[in-house]
Amino acid sequence: MSFQQGLSGLNAAAKNLDVIGNNVANSGTVGFKQSQAQFADVYANSLSGAGGANVGIGTKVAQVSQQFTQGNITATNNPLDMAINGGGFFRMDNNGEVTYQRNGQFQLDRMGFIVNPTGAKLTGYTADASGVLSTGSPAPLSINTADLAPQITSEVEAVLNLDSGEAVPATTPFNISDPTSFNRSTPVSVFDSLGNAQTLQMFYVKTTNPGEWDVYAASDGAQIGAGAVATLNFNTSGILTTTPMPLGPIDVPATASGATPTFPVTLDFTGTTQFGSAFSINTLNQDGYTSGRLASFDIDADGMMLGRYTNGQSAVLGQVVLANFANPNGLQQLGNNMWAETSTSGAPLVGVPNSGSLGVLQSSAVEDSNVDLTAELVNLITAQRVYQANAQTIKAQDAVMQTLVNLR
Repeated sequence: MSFQQGLSGLNAAAKNLDVIGNNVANSGTVGFKQSQAQFADVYANSLSGAGGANVGIGTKVAQVSQQFTQGNITATNNPLDMAINGGGFFRMDNNGEVTYQRNGQFQLDRMGFIVNPTGAKLTGYTADASGVLSTGSPAPLSINTADLAPQITSEVEAVLNLDSGEAVPATTPFNISDPTSFNRSTPVSVFDSLGNAQTLQMFYVKTTNPGEWDVYAASDGAQIGAGAVATLNFNTSGILTTTPMPLGPIDVPATASGATPTFPVTLDFTGTTQFGSAFSINTLNQDGYTSGRLASFDIDADGMMLGRYTNGQSAVLGQVVLANFANPNGLQQLGNNMWAETSTSGAPLVGVPNSGSLGVLQSSAVEDSNVDLTAELVNLITAQRVYQANAQTIKAQDAVMQTLVNLR
């Protein structure tokens, strides 16, 4: 006669109640993964081998297994919050120790690093000043709030239609101050080496030669050069035949002090036509910009961190990486929603989101706990009944024992 079965059942049921209670307690914890107590029966070893009449001696907890199923995704107002939709973990640097988590609640520390509530730094691929990613070993990610350096204008792209029906200007030679000496003009803002804006104006003058137009230029009202800076030629179908493109460059004088005195600008008129329709500007672009301050940033599904600046430009600030494991249940739980790699989990498979077995990222969102509170409350009732039933087996064994003791 043994009380072992009942005692083992009580211990297993108590462990199950602990697991369920932990799940319920963390039903509101972001990124939490619920656990499940898994049991196994227990039999005594026999020297003579197994027999058909062996009676088990109870049960034991074989494993407390975490369930890495997807939790619901909830939107937040923090652009640094991230939710993983799919497999993988955030890779964290905790003072040199690499840990992993699903909780995507992040913020900036005083040094600009992206950290979790315990101060561990989010890692990924960092970007240099030009936005080029360093895709070697992942490193702590930070938001660089320095101003974006200006870019000097090096090319102006203009796609126009010059009206073939226009007459040759009545006044010659070209005079920037006399509108009767040119047919049309197009102004565009260009930027010097310090990011100062100035107006580059191009004037189009139809010549007496069929299909030929001279292009003059001025910077902030001062003519560049003594004559035309370019000549455009069109065939009888109105198609531009001037080659090669782009033309120039022309040396544009900087009008602001402190900048490089002149800067070369090429003129690209590819696609410009001379049809029998009104003058039109289809494209007028240039490749320079002034300096800008970081206004906002966002993180796309591939983990790319893109900063947006007050000058209308954008730049890559870095890229978040994720890690996955062949056996996530082999990870060691560290608390604070963190796990550590073990020999059982296997080596981490590190990569960018939305690649391989790694999920996609959703910014300004977090992944809720995957605990089904309704199911856990039902499990709680079941575990309570199991505990009570095992207590009854001990009670029955005690009654039988008392009966034996009372025999005369």
